[in-house]
Amino acid sequence: MPFSYIGPGAGIALVGSFLVVLLTFLTALLTIFTWPVRRVWRMLRGQRALRHARVQRVVVLGLDGLEPTLVDQYLEQGQLPNLAKLREQGCYQRLGTTWPPLSPVAWSSFATGTNPGKHNIYDFIARNPETYLPAISSVRIGKPRRTLRLGRFVLPLSKPEMTLLRKSKPFWSVLGDAGIFSAVLRVPITFPPDRFHGVQLSAMCVPDLLGTQGTFLYYSEGGTAERTKEGDAGGDHIIVERDGNVIRSFLRGPANPLDQDQAELRIPFTVVEGVRGTDAILKVKGQQVPLELNKYSPWVRFSYRAAPGVSIRGIARFLLKRLHGGFEMYSTPVQIDPDRPVMPISHPAVYSNYLARQLGTFSTLGLAEDTWSLSEGVLSEDAFLQQAYDIHEERIAMFRDALGTVRRGLVVCVFDAPDRIQHMFWKFLDDDHPALRGRDNTHRHTIANMYTHMDDLVGETMRRIGPDDTLLVMSDHGFKPFRRCVDLNTWLLEQGYLALHEGRRSEQNYLREVDWSRTRAYVLGLAGIYVNQAGRESQGIVDAGREKLELVAEISAALSGLVDTETGQIAIREVIPSSQAYDGPYVDAAPDMVVGYCGGYRVSWDSAVGKVSGQVFTDNVKAWSGDHCIHPDLVPGVLFSNRKLDQRPADIRDLAPTILDLLGVGKPGYMEGESLLPER
Repeated sequence: MPFSYIGPGAGIALVGSFLVVLLTFLTALLTIFTWPVRRVWRMLRGQRALRHARVQRVVVLGLDGLEPTLVDQYLEQGQLPNLAKLREQGCYQRLGTTWPPLSPVAWSSFATGTNPGKHNIYDFIARNPETYLPAISSVRIGKPRRTLRLGRFVLPLSKPEMTLLRKSKPFWSVLGDAGIFSAVLRVPITFPPDRFHGVQLSAMCVPDLLGTQGTFLYYSEGGTAERTKEGDAGGDHIIVERDGNVIRSFLRGPANPLDQDQAELRIPFTVVEGVRGTDAILKVKGQQVPLELNKYSPWVRFSYRAAPGVSIRGIARFLLKRLHGGFEMYSTPVQIDPDRPVMPISHPAVYSNYLARQLGTFSTLGLAEDTWSLSEGVLSEDAFLQQAYDIHEERIAMFRDALGTVRRGLVVCVFDAPDRIQHMFWKFLDDDHPALRGRDNTHRHTIANMYTHMDDLVGETMRRIGPDDTLLVMSDHGFKPFRRCVDLNTWLLEQGYLALHEGRRSEQNYLREVDWSRTRAYVLGLAGIYVNQAGRESQGIVDAGREKLELVAEISAALSGLVDTETGQIAIREVIPSSQAYDGPYVDAAPDMVVGYCGGYRVSWDSAVGKVSGQVFTDNVKAWSGDHCIHPDLVPGVLFSNRKLDQRPADIRDLAPTILDLLGVGKPGYMEGESLLPER
């Protein structure tokens, strides 16, 4: 995502880290002592609910971003035998997605059975109308209300605020209220985790230890040390020191949450070359980790010392890229240690400990696959694929564990590899893609191979379920090429809807050069246009009544059918007012207009972060070459089932009521979707 640098304020939450061990211990004790009573009570409730169930268990296999036209093609070619078998047993159909078809939006509709107007998630980011600055859309993290200063240390006396901004109750909580147990693994927009009768491992928007959505570390002997600039996706370039065959450097950590100066925590390490039996040895915190050229290390665990007796645990993997002729090494973003998390990443809190000790250390970052290291040339395509499939295997192990332990109720697991691999490798399916010009098409079969991997996972799942289980295989949206960028802020500037301060040409992020006294509309994010509304935005000038309605209608009409002046193609299929796209109590938080691009087009990288680049249309030459942030009619998802479903058009909001119906629980009144099961 182009917002990997935007953190939810997560670094602040680390101030509660020294309480985590104590709280986890007390929670575990309480769980142990109350377990028999709770077990009997929930079993009775669950049995009553399951008396009305049509099945013993529902298993949902989420394959993020699986594209139906490719599924059709590979089915026809016989490359997806397990999905073909599933289609024969039950059904296969398109699955309608959301406005806009972004993962956080679509998966929130999956969870709640509602449109964004009821669940409050409209994009990866939301803008603050007071400051016009972006923030992660799904979580708000604040400082503890009470602290105690002891010398240079500031000790929290209360927990920091951690609020999930997704509204409406997810269907697994509805099942839990009925006494039915659920295992919910890595479904996006579950951080901080829900509290319900079941287990959950959080996903999208879980930050790294720096409080960002993923900042990798790149070490080298040459060049200039650079830190990720505000608004630039990517990582930190750190220049190492060499002393003969010894390389010295450090692991960046968070700002010390217990230090009044918030000094950055660091862990020194050395890499020693020429050690017998391996290419090099990484020495960090008393550990000696063998490093082989172009091979990932295992997960390495370490701790940052924040204060006497207080440590912050992290994990990372390392890839030694070059030893001779200039040292180069890559480190994944430093992530929360699942065995000793500094903030809640699972429900109950001990669940991540259980998974780590049962299955081994695993990636916890919400956007785990490091797409930006590939975009910036730090990782090769092969190294990125290895990382993506390693994470995929970690997820499979968790999924197997859940299938083996949850025999009745619900198991849901989302796999991200289809989405991430298609984002980065779509250009290899598209000979005319600007990002492929002058390159050999060495990865023409990468996406097809990925679909085969997903089909293998479907086959394994089919073998592990019983005759009384229902299996749903689904994707939240599809995929299309991303060839051309549309800078909507530049378009708004050229049309007189947005103004810059006199003599400025904005190359800064977050609309810093915008003259709000003369600006009526602006863009921040992947799919929306905001009106600079008086009484809502801090410097708003457009009246909220008739003036706003006329402005929204005017801009929507002008942009719908917008033609790319260079190619002659239509770039924007449709722009609609948010009142036409959404309904519910949270519509006021939505962008005022939602943009539905045509295939091949998307909002530009600059416009998404509030720049005004100077050109409305430009080629997309980045490795991120496929996308789905276009008109939802062009990128539906897929739905397979091992049982017959209604053949009416299905929508992602229908899955929550369908799952409740399968397990004998009535649909709550706020859910808009309808069960896809034939009437009994």
